[in-house]
Amino acid sequence: MAISASGIRNANAEAGYGHMIPTVRATSPDSDTPFPRPTSLGEIFRLFLRLGMTAFGGPAAHLALMQVEAVERRKWMTRERFLDLVGACNLLPGPGSTQVAMALGYSRRGWTGLLVAGTCFILPASFATLALAWIYVRFGSLGVVQGLLYGAKPVMLAILAQAVWKLGTSASRTIPLALLSVACAAAALLGLHPLLILIAAGGLALLVKLRYRLARASGNFAAFAAPVSAGSLPVAATTAGSVALLPLLAVFLKLGVAVFGSGYVLLAFLQADLVQRLHWINSQQLLDAVTAGQLTPGPVFATATFLGYLLRGWSGAALATLAIFLPSFVMAGLVGAMAERIRNSSWAGAFLDGVNAAAVALMASVALPLGRASLIDGWTWATAGVSALLLIRFRINATWLILASAGLGLILHSRL
Repeated sequence: MAISASGIRNANAEAGYGHMIPTVRATSPDSDTPFPRPTSLGEIFRLFLRLGMTAFGGPAAHLALMQVEAVERRKWMTRERFLDLVGACNLLPGPGSTQVAMALGYSRRGWTGLLVAGTCFILPASFATLALAWIYVRFGSLGVVQGLLYGAKPVMLAILAQAVWKLGTSASRTIPLALLSVACAAAALLGLHPLLILIAAGGLALLVKLRYRLARASGNFAAFAAPVSAGSLPVAATTAGSVALLPLLAVFLKLGVAVFGSGYVLLAFLQADLVQRLHWINSQQLLDAVTAGQLTPGPVFATATFLGYLLRGWSGAALATLAIFLPSFVMAGLVGAMAERIRNSSWAGAFLDGVNAAAVALMASVALPLGRASLIDGWTWATAGVSALLLIRFRINATWLILASAGLGLILHSRL
């Protein structure tokens, strides 16, 4: 059933945010069937643990998988509501896709659901990155993980493309929003900071709404028709145990509340603090740590686990992980609690419409470099094409595609 703009404004997609969520009566974007019964903690646990173990490809790919699981398969909420969570979390510091996972958990079972979803999504990446740190220090070889990534990336590219198409139809449901989305994608490709794009898009959408209101008040409806402007890693030299725990906690806690954007933005903050200001590590060690974070599924912010291990061993890894993710649990909970009120506000909803259009544009802009990194030979091109066909035509579970392709990639990469 098509959902009108006014219907989206007033939809109450989720009722009650306590531990016992009553059955939601809003309808899915593709049918008149009510959303299913409240979600059990066990289902939240299983879903986000699985996503944490298989979500390769960075934040945009993570969001694509969550869209498939939460919107398409489980019918937890409409695409519009999902976009609201994505847009709001993109305005927060910290790992955006991880905060969306937390907000999804909150929408189903309140704070308990948030804790379960966030923890299950974070821990697999942290443990995997910790294992890489151990291998990095002792053996200096990550060839096995690179083989898994060789196979998994083409599937993640197909999942991302599918999500951009589906979410784009919701985020760009009017001509002004569609033009705004195109302009945001162009700005992202030109290198403009993602946070600036999101805020500017929200501001432009507000200006369009204000212009419409002024035009209607004066009787000049024509004013609203104006267009919108728009390998192997070297062994690290750092010896674990060289940094005190309290300074380590302070640095990574600050990063958790100050870093906006992707893992590449995190790299800039880490360079400024750990390399230039504190001299705890050198630039090569930092690049190795970020690379290890990208080789694992789940949030790239799990790079903190790797660095914590290098700086203070097992205790440093645990403390750095806790510190960098802790602020996100609080902020994502506030987004989950306020999302419906924001959407029901006429002016805040207009701002969020612009942010959502920009968020989908940013996802689309990520697809290009991911495609260049993923589609490197005939096998990877074929994998991406077959995956897209299986996802769209036969609705194959994305997790099984990722696991199967990663396994084949490991075999093929070992023979190269």
